[in-house]
Amino acid sequence: MYLTKEVKAEIFKKHGGSESNTGSTEGQIALFTHRINHLTQHLKKNHKDFATERSLVKLVGKRRSLLDYLKKKDIVKYRELIKELGIRK
Repeated sequence: MYLTKEVKAEIFKKHGGSESNTGSTEGQIALFTHRINHLTQHLKKNHKDFATERSLVKLVGKRRSLLDYLKKKDIVKYRELIKELGIRK
């Protein structure tokens, strides 16, 4: 499995402040980004997997709405997170 408990804990520790702070916006965005990158690699090999493609589009939409929320609440954290995760070009 690509997303083990340790990987998930590390993502939340790095972006959410602590391992138990799984509800932070920054941690959720980082987790979604990790999952999006994994699904993108999967779809490069399996281009006819339409169920995965649909779930990828849904994940990108969820991440987009969380990014919009973070941008409204704290523009500085938004810019730091974008730069750290390499989401924008």
